Amino acid sequence: MIDVPLSVLDVAPVAAAGSSAEALRHTTALAVRAEELGYRRFWVAEHHNTPWVASSSPAVLIAHLAASTSTIRVGSGGVQLPNHAPLAVAEQFGTLEALHPGRVDLGIGRTSGTDQVTALALRRTMEGLSAEAFPQELADLIGYFTAREPRMRITAVPGLGNMPKIWLLGSGGFSAQLAGTLGLPFSFAHHFSSANTLPALALYRQHFRPSEYLDKPYAMVSVNAICADTDERAEYLAGPAMLSFLRMHTGRATLLASAEEAARYPYTPQELEMARQRFEGQALGSPETVARQLAELRERTGADELMLTTQVYDIKDRIRSFELIAEQAATP
Repeated sequence: MIDVPLSVLDVAPVAAAGSSAEALRHTTALAVRAEELGYRRFWVAEHHNTPWVASSSPAVLIAHLAASTSTIRVGSGGVQLPNHAPLAVAEQFGTLEALHPGRVDLGIGRTSGTDQVTALALRRTMEGLSAEAFPQELADLIGYFTAREPRMRITAVPGLGNMPKIWLLGSGGFSAQLAGTLGLPFSFAHHFSSANTLPALALYRQHFRPSEYLDKPYAMVSVNAICADTDERAEYLAGPAMLSFLRMHTGRATLLASAEEAARYPYTPQELEMARQRFEGQALGSPETVARQLAELRERTGADELMLTTQVYDIKDRIRSFELIAEQAATP
């Protein structure tokens, strides 16, 4: 049994035979079903210049998802702060929190999450794009919600007084340590940086200081999870995610391939090894297999919550994966 809360991370994947509009409708349907199944939160990521990902504007998508659901927490996994002026983020998420009080999470990432040309097109200046600028930009963002930065002479409306739950996200030690120092909850991207999971979580807990937000560390681990009736079926459905991973890392990103197309792809031995890295230490298989893998991950990491991200071609298979996992879970 999986004895911690489960949540969902989605990127609104665009299928080769579909469209961005269809991808966003599918993400909405998944959020509604995740709420029915008892998942704790539903986050959407921020990606740019990525053909197979439609979640380029988290705040806009979160507004729609919040209006389409009623109880599940909705949020960003995450907003890449270097891409945005902190004031704009405070106004956007202050609006969301004002409209849906107590249901909004603002997960913050410290990288642009895209290439430098795209990052510059978003920000329109190199200022704020470096990792060194991140702590001050984060302080500015929190300051707009709380008015605790004396140097600020701007009132963020409706940000001020409408602060969502703020998380720091990361795939390494920098954000882990900063989250601990600030006493914020921390979400680690195990789904694409599994080798750094345990060291980063150790840093987070080592540097944690109680704050007005948390009195003890709270760590969430995001994990690739594809569940089907059998191990063989799950491996087949994982084909598109493996192929997209390969194409992205070789500069050939395209729309999400079908399982049939992925199965026909003529992998070289080196490509196959790279593609399989996508699911090293992740959760892939039948309900029993995935439940065991998630329980083992939770045991290894001491995670307080697990966030599942599922990239398969067909929305029916995507929803079914979350249904099967929910049946195995003993979520408080």
